[in-house]
Amino acid sequence: MEITSLEQNIFFMLINLGYAVLSLFISVIALVVIDKFIFKDVDFIQEIKNGNIAVAIFQSVILLFIGVVVSSAMN
Repeated sequence: MEITSLEQNIFFMLINLGYAVLSLFISVIALVVIDKFIFKDVDFIQEIKNGNIAVAIFQSVILLFIGVVVSSAMN
């Protein structure tokens, strides 16, 4: 039985989807760990609700950094 090009593409798309879900899961866990253990005294959600743009930018940078680290580790 010969594997067609379409079957190979679907297989590789499923593998990439699995990597994406795994990296998202790892990123969220890393963000929660950083939030609970490193920044214990800062309630990021409440600060963002209060309109603190600097905290929103800082939280976004942390999320981007985690994404870069996880994506480089997955390659």
